[in-house]
Amino acid sequence: MTDPSVPSAGYVVWFTGLSGAGKSTIAAVLEARLRARDVLVYNLDGDDVRRGLNRDLGYTDDDRVESIRRISEVTRLMVNAGLVVIVAAISPFREGRQNARDLFAPGTFIEVHVDTPLEVAEARDTKGLYRAAREGRLLNFTGIDSPYEAPLAPEVRVASGTTPDAAAEAILEVVASRGLRGPTVRP
Repeated sequence: MTDPSVPSAGYVVWFTGLSGAGKSTIAAVLEARLRARDVLVYNLDGDDVRRGLNRDLGYTDDDRVESIRRISEVTRLMVNAGLVVIVAAISPFREGRQNARDLFAPGTFIEVHVDTPLEVAEARDTKGLYRAAREGRLLNFTGIDSPYEAPLAPEVRVASGTTPDAAAEAILEVVASRGLRGPTVRP
């Protein structure tokens, strides 16, 4: 049995899905639930990374591959430091997500596919990105003129219409089933 006074190792919950699928919304709910349990958690959002670490990258396939490589490496460092890291990034290519998974110990990478149909994500379009892509002002946009490769076997698949609370609960069930606790702010 694990000694509850000793913090357990970190792990990663990696959200993937189209822009506007709801990744960031669900990630925020999950983060709040983990914090309520005193878990040391960091929510690494793809939009935040794009404004900083990845500001030199565009939307080409090569740029997207490099973006996910960078996010993966930062996540690896944070998990190695003992944090639970939530990543919410489109991460459109299976190979990139597999490369990310390969950086972590078996069982400590939980892939969550927020499976929202293009029509639903495009109707949300809170950032105006789909409109810009349809008008030709934003090239290589995932789902419009660049592919999205859905995961073949994610640990959690969040169907369209699932509430953020229900999605977070499903993720926490997988976390618990693996015996992952994450480090806590108090023993």
